[in-house]
Formats: sequence, C-alpha cells, structure tokens
Amino acid sequence: MTAHIVIWRDAVLVLAAAPLAYYALGTLVALRFFRRERARTLPNYTSPASILKPVRGVDFGSYENFASFCRQEYPDYEILFAVNDGEDPAVPVIQRIIAEFPERRIRLLVGAEHLGANRKVNKLARLAREAQNEVLVLTDGDVRVGSQFLREIVGPLADRKIGAVTCFYRGIAEKNLGAEIEAVGASSDFFAGVLMAGWMEGITFALGASIATTKEWIAKMGGFEAIADTLADDYELGNRIAKAGGEVVLSRETVWTMYPAQTLRSFWDHQVRWARTVRQCRPLSYGGLLFTQGLPWALLAAFVAPVKWIGGVYLLVYLILRLAMAWTVGVWVVGDQVLRRKIWLVPLRDAIHFLIWLASFGSNRIRWGNAEYLIRHGRMVPAGGAERAATKSAENAPRL
Repeated sequence: MTAHIVIWRDAVLVLAAAPLAYYALGTLVALRFFRRERARTLPNYTSPASILKPVRGVDFGSYENFASFCRQEYPDYEILFAVNDGEDPAVPVIQRIIAEFPERRIRLLVGAEHLGANRKVNKLARLAREAQNEVLVLTDGDVRVGSQFLREIVGPLADRKIGAVTCFYRGIAEKNLGAEIEAVGASSDFFAGVLMAGWMEGITFALGASIATTKEWIAKMGGFEAIADTLADDYELGNRIAKAGGEVVLSRETVWTMYPAQTLRSFWDHQVRWARTVRQCRPLSYGGLLFTQGLPWALLAAFVAPVKWIGGVYLLVYLILRLAMAWTVGVWVVGDQVLRRKIWLVPLRDAIHFLIWLASFGSNRIRWGNAEYLIRHGRMVPAGGAERAATKSAENAPRL
C-alpha cells in the first residue's frame, strides 16, 4: 500500500471519529439542560395572554389539539384562530370548540391581508393586530399542550430582557413509517443540534411549534411584515428578536405535534423542504452537519479500515453513542413516546437523512402545499402562476 493511500485512509478514520465525539458531547449537554431545568423555579408571572393560532386544514388530532388550549390553568387569556377562507375544513371544528367552551374568549378570523408569500405570517399579522393583550403566544394548528403550558411559557417573560420563549415538541404519529421516521428524527437528532447550538453560542432562533413573546418585541424586530416572505418564519422571528437585543430562551415545557401518515413523495418533499430551510437559515452550520452524520462515516471507516475489527468497532461505537444521545435527548428531555417505542428506527432515519442532506444542495426550489417556490436570500419567490392565483383568492377572501 502506497504512502498516499495510507494518509487518506488514516484521514478517513480520524474524521469518522468526529460524529462519535458529537454524540457523546450532545448527550452530556442534554443531561446538563435536563438537570438545570428540573431545578429551576419560574416566577409567578401570569400576565394576560393572547394565543394566536393560524390554521389551515385539519388532521387526525385537530379537535383535541384545539381543545387543549381551552383547558389552561391560567387566570386570563384569549384564543384567536385565523383561516384563509370560510371553506377551510378547520372552521367547523373551531366553531365546535367555541360552542363547547363558552367560558373561554375565543374568536375566529377569516382572511388576512397579503403581506408576502408566507400565508401563515399573513394570518399572524392580522391576529396580532386583533389581540387584546400584550403577551402573544404563537402556536401552530397541529400543536397540543398540557394544562400548565401558558404558565410555563409566559413565566420567563417576567424578565424584560427575555424577548422570546420557545419549546421543544414531542410527536404523536399515525401508524405510518414516514410519520414515525419524522418524529424520531426531530426528537433524536434535530433537538440535539438545538441544545448544542444553545451551549456553544446561545439560542438565537425559535422553534415554530410554540413561541411566546410580546407586542413590544414584535415591533422591535420590524413586525410580522418583515418576515412575510421568509420560509423559516419561526427561525427568523427568534433571530430578529435576538438581533434587536432580546434573549431567546428554551422552555422546559414540551408540547405535542402531529405527524400524519404520508406517501413516499410527500415524505420526501417535506424532508427536503425542511432541510433546505435549515440550509438557507444557517448555511455554515448546515455544511458542518456532514461531521455529525455518524452512519455514513462509520460505514466508510469500516470499508477502509486496515483490519476488520477496527471497522466493527466504529460501527458498534456509532450504535452505542448514537442511541445514547437519542434516548437522552428524545426520551429524557423531550419525553417523546414515538422514539421510546421506535428507537430502532434511528439508524434507518440516519441513512435517509444523509441522502436528504445531499439532495438539499441540488436546488433552491421547494414545494409547499400545492405551490412551488424559489428561495432567494431566505425569501420565497413564487415559481409559477398557481401561487399568484391563490394569493389573489386570499386577498379577495371575506374578512370576519
């Protein structure tokens, strides 16, 4: 074997150790977060809050998701729903919620001014204008919460330096391989990356399932109008609040989010869209994810190892450290029951994720719903006339 080949082989073996070190460190950081948050006492701060829920369509858990916000042990709050048009399937469900919880202040708004390509942000802008309280709690339509959710996520805002509070989310998945892989991926890998980012540089972004902030901080970041064309509105909101001088904190409260059954095509489109979103938001960090991909590096190390037992050690250590990080982050910290039951899916998810990571560099085009967009400098540009027609329809929708 030539010296040149030996150098390349040794370089691969060294680089293949990087993901293993990442898994070990990720486990330690998660344990640190878990112990610190369990010991923390929140201030008894219960400022009146407005829950803003932009909604489009329904899924297998919509009624219970919406109802969970009506069962909060919190003294004063309102719930505002917004849909694009009165024919949205969510409307009858929301009307049922209003009828079944007459003690709650709940309003349904239909239609929103077109501020940009991101229709969720268009609805958020109208919801914020209609909100009667200073504290705003933004949650997606597929989110379910516990009864202490508002107390936990609003409490940190007692400190005026804190501009936003955001939450992890655990999965409720239908019996479908694509849905379960998405849930496992978020809780076992994505959240580990969030904790590592927080440990290394602080949290400078928000997670879209739930964000608590105030009208004051929304104004300081430029209003929802400033992010109406962005794809990663949750990331941008947290990032702009951080740039405006607000601290973004990660709550110990974890919410639930739904993972519906998917076809192979819808699974691939959703994962690629998510990957391209992350790449657009944090390009350097996203490139560095290559060195957190333990499975392909372990396989490559096994292929080039001078003796078989060395390759076997790489594969064994990958499994041990990867599953240890997945369990610590996903089960201990996040409490994800899908991961607890399906932890054996982690290596399969890692293999698929590596292919998605590669595919994410192939284009800046994403599919969202029935429309396609080009992503330019983090902003969505409609790729065809269909989206312009949908936009015109939204602009002409009745306002209630």
